[in-house]
Amino acid sequence: MFCRSNIYKYLAFSFILSSLFGTIIYFNLTNRHQAIIKSFVFEKLGISDKEWKINHKKETYVMTSPQFLIDGIYKSMEGPKSSNYIQLTNDSSLVWVTGFHVKAIDNKSLQKISNDFVCHTNIDFNDAHYYGSFNLNDRIGKQYPRMTSLSHGLENFSFPKGYGIPMKGNEYLYVTTEALNHNFPKANFWLRHRISIDYNHDKKTKPLLSKTAFIMLPYNKYNPYKSPLDPGKNQCIPVETKNHSYDDGKGNMLSGHWVIPTGKNTYSSSINQQLSIKDSLRLHAAAIHVHPFATKISLMDKTSDKCIFTCKITNHKKGIGIDKMESFSSEKGVWLYASHDYKIELEVNNTSNTEQDMMGSMFLFFYDRELDEILNKKLIN
Repeated sequence: MFCRSNIYKYLAFSFILSSLFGTIIYFNLTNRHQAIIKSFVFEKLGISDKEWKINHKKETYVMTSPQFLIDGIYKSMEGPKSSNYIQLTNDSSLVWVTGFHVKAIDNKSLQKISNDFVCHTNIDFNDAHYYGSFNLNDRIGKQYPRMTSLSHGLENFSFPKGYGIPMKGNEYLYVTTEALNHNFPKANFWLRHRISIDYNHDKKTKPLLSKTAFIMLPYNKYNPYKSPLDPGKNQCIPVETKNHSYDDGKGNMLSGHWVIPTGKNTYSSSINQQLSIKDSLRLHAAAIHVHPFATKISLMDKTSDKCIFTCKITNHKKGIGIDKMESFSSEKGVWLYASHDYKIELEVNNTSNTEQDMMGSMFLFFYDRELDEILNKKLIN
């Protein structure tokens, strides 16, 4: 039998060995996974405040995120993040969501700081509950249930006057916000994000249907990180193959998050399948998501050889980041047709001296005639 001193030595040796092993594994993880572990440990040890702060104003739901530690460079989708379920109201009365806002704030003073520390804020919904409540069960599971996303360069987005997304006030939304830091490798401070969602009770508001479309580029599934043999064929090197990778149904792999070389390049892909237009749809708004070094993104009608809209992106003159990103908004709307072919086209200019990561996405909002008829029947009855 082991004597007590030997047991202690064994336990001490096991602890040192496991700590060493864990440290080696930790420092071999990606920035994203290190941020997840650090956030978890800080919360468990009580170092950081894990609670969301709610300040519900009239027809504006305001929430402040837990603390985020910025202790190094965090590129897009690498930084610390937090998620929270919210209900805009306490009852099931109908509300119309009309706008979204996010800003980075100082941890202590709670005053606004640079939005260079905002990566993205996603607003998701439960499509089974949402569409089920309107008896639109054929829409369930057709696409990822993301209402919209704000990101660096587009921290504020509102629908055109008279339009909004209808939902029951006590329906749950799932809000995720993530921090960003491109330019300060020696950073060591805490911050928070403040997110606001605007809504109203105006029954004359026209309903919008959200559809997500994004560029997907083919890559070599057998050797994904090898440079394409023919860059002119719109091929790419994916940032990784676990996330944002898709099968085109023919055994070919596509990536929605890819690497761009230095200099100017243009990328595009068809979005017909993502739009899934049955007859026609009238487009009223679009929120854009791109990464730094993107300069212009457009929705193109290939059939008529016309540009439906273009959003210009202004990048920082010094450092990495986006000063401003245009969005699309139209009360009149623009018609899209099932018989036409559509694509997203993205122009980039990587002025850095190394490869960068890129995405090109659009959250497109169409007048929802079917839902409008359902809502009008309920109002009449």
